[in-house]
This record gives sequence, C-alpha cells and structure tokens, in this order.
Amino acid sequence: MIGNNKSWPTELRLRGEGRTLTIAFDDGKSFDLAAEYLRVESPSAEVQGHSPSERQTVPGKQNVAIKEIQPTGNYAVRLLFDDGHSTGIYSWTWLRELGEQHDQKWRDYLASLSAKGLSR
Repeated sequence: MIGNNKSWPTELRLRGEGRTLTIAFDDGKSFDLAAEYLRVESPSAEVQGHSPSERQTVPGKQNVAIKEIQPTGNYAVRLLFDDGHSTGIYSWTWLRELGEQHDQKWRDYLASLSAKGLSR
C-alpha cells in the first residue's frame, strides 16, 4: 500500500511513440496521460518550485514525448522526456492524482498559459 492511496499500479505503458502514458491500478482505475500533461505537471522542483508561489508555467511542450521510464524504488518512476527533462520523480500517488484531477489541472494550466501570453 502506498500512502493514503491504497492502490498499486498493475500496468505502465508508453503508447503513440511516447506521447501517451497509460497507467492502470489494481482497483480497476486506468488513465491515459499525455506526455505534454505529464511534462508540464512534473513533480520536479524546476516546475513545482519549493512552494506554491514558485510554481512555473511551462510553455511549448505540445510535441514533447517520453523517451524512457526508469523505476525508482517500488514507489515511483522517473520519466525521461525528449526535451531533456528528467528530474521529476512521479510517485504512484502523484500519477493517480494527475489522472483523477486531469480536467481541472489541465484547465488551470491552459488558463495560466493564456494569462501569461504563452502557448503550448
């Protein structure tokens, strides 16, 4: 069991030349997460900062792909992106949160891009 999540991944698969990561959990939940979404929501300090006020809006990642998935212990993976980003450790809990909160997080990201005059 992981943290408060209580579910464990049963499948982690790259599809579409690394443009989509599919993750399935042992409770039957499954998510298809775009590489762009995973890149702009990276748990790295480079993106998240060290506090909510330091969070960065990452533009220009519409065509990014995941090159590699590296296991990190038994609790997470490191995703290596073709733009060179590789510092985020994606815990099972974080991946599940990204799946469950996709619509809201994506709307917030698009709104932030727009407010800052940036593009995908």
